[in-house]
Amino acid sequence: MTMKLYCFGESGNAYKAALALELSGLDWEPVKVDFFGGETRSDIYRSEINEMGEAPVLVDGDFRTSQSGVIQQYVTDKTGKFGGRDEAERYEVLRWVFWDNHKMSSQAGMTRFLMNFLPEDKRPADVIGFMQGRLKAAYGVLNAHLQGRDWIVGDGITNADMSCCAYLFYPEPFGFDRKDWPEIDRWLSNIENTPGWKHPYDLMPGSPADRA
Repeated sequence: MTMKLYCFGESGNAYKAALALELSGLDWEPVKVDFFGGETRSDIYRSEINEMGEAPVLVDGDFRTSQSGVIQQYVTDKTGKFGGRDEAERYEVLRWVFWDNHKMSSQAGMTRFLMNFLPEDKRPADVIGFMQGRLKAAYGVLNAHLQGRDWIVGDGITNADMSCCAYLFYPEPFGFDRKDWPEIDRWLSNIENTPGWKHPYDLMPGSPADRA
């Protein structure tokens, strides 16, 4: 049975789940969520898809779950891929997934939204500046960790990489430039060169161009 991932191209969190599914070789298909049209706020979505009113959501037969890190772990549990080779690596992968969710993706997602998806006169400059400062600190942590490493954990791509990279591939400005972070730039190239890799706007339906 084909898994379904409720997602939309503009969502970095959805991309984390979609990329794990795509690289795993599992049979899956994206289902577009009209986030900007208010679908996730609708009573139908909350009652039938996800009571949290969020995407991504994975449906595999009778099994349903949300939250990108949980979906990534589900892929790992089904395939044995991306979760680390031993107990030490498994915990290290989870450590970086949780760090990203709290320190980087949450900040990048909000900053990118404020800078690109709100009307120009509604963009709070002070908040954006504060968030970019927090992001710069996070980029510094990741850039330093990647010195002498091809991957965040171990010798191959894991959920840690797919979590931390998610927002860094988007073209919309939010205060990240690959050339400013050479170790991150090199690591992102490793991910891009992974067989089966796709850009978020190629992997999931929806992009700002569709609403232009």
